[in-house]
Amino acid sequence: MRVITQHSFGGPEVLTVTDAAKPRPLPTEVLVRVAAIGLNPLEPRLRAGEFPLLGPPPFVLGWDISGVVETAATWRFRPGDEVFGMPLFPRAAGAYAEFVAAPALHLVRKPPSLSHVEASALPVVGLTAWQGLVDLGGVTEGDRVLVHGGGGGVGHVAIQLAKALGAHVVTTAGGSKREFVEGFGADEVIDYTTTDFAEVVRDIDVVLDTLGGDTAERSLEVLRPGGHLVTAVAEEDTVLAAKFAAAGRRFSGIAVDPDPVALRGLVELVEQGKLRVHVHETFPFERIADAHRLIERGHLRGKVVLTV
Repeated sequence: MRVITQHSFGGPEVLTVTDAAKPRPLPTEVLVRVAAIGLNPLEPRLRAGEFPLLGPPPFVLGWDISGVVETAATWRFRPGDEVFGMPLFPRAAGAYAEFVAAPALHLVRKPPSLSHVEASALPVVGLTAWQGLVDLGGVTEGDRVLVHGGGGGVGHVAIQLAKALGAHVVTTAGGSKREFVEGFGADEVIDYTTTDFAEVVRDIDVVLDTLGGDTAERSLEVLRPGGHLVTAVAEEDTVLAAKFAAAGRRFSGIAVDPDPVALRGLVELVEQGKLRVHVHETFPFERIADAHRLIERGHLRGKVVLTV
């Protein structure tokens, strides 16, 4: 099979397509013939060596996959089943490849209404939004939710999830993305290029932060007493957590993990017509370097996907 690997840290040019042996699924696992691979902003950072999640090269990046079960060492799936998921995260899943061996519990059946491209774009962003808003945030009908970066991968899914939960959704986004985020159900859009959200937003029940920088700390000002910040960026910032606690607000950090219950919840919303995933651009397998360059430029609408 073909895989995309790297033998050193560096720019997109270190990513190379090479041949490798097919992985063998262990008991309780399946071998998936990959049709599409969802790419995430984390991966260019790992490629560049910004932090050692996977250790030193060589390694194969990637987690989001959609494809067809080739062989099954489990009763949960059969060959021919169409599946998608985010196997093994944060351990290496080797998903930049034509075949991936994955725990059956880390995958769910792909609904017919999602293409493989769309399905591969959903797991990391969908699970981050679900675990942030449902599991940690406990969003319920009537809550006011602030989603930072509503035009991005996590953001545009989080808007839809919060709306499905019955929330009033405020989001930050560049002015060029106003119609985009409103199309996913945002009730209020704050153009961060012209307006400071901390000056115009108040009485928020749950903030979802995936941007980093000073966004989490400044979100303290917009939360109601007892309100809750959920961050996927500053989850280990104990000083900031203490500041929120002292102000009578809650602080939670989220490190997304494979969760078949949440994945099935996302599938249910897709089948109900309450959730769709937007793919900014697709690239063929061989153009992985170009895909990484696009991600690094930022300001994407939704996700970037690699087709196999």
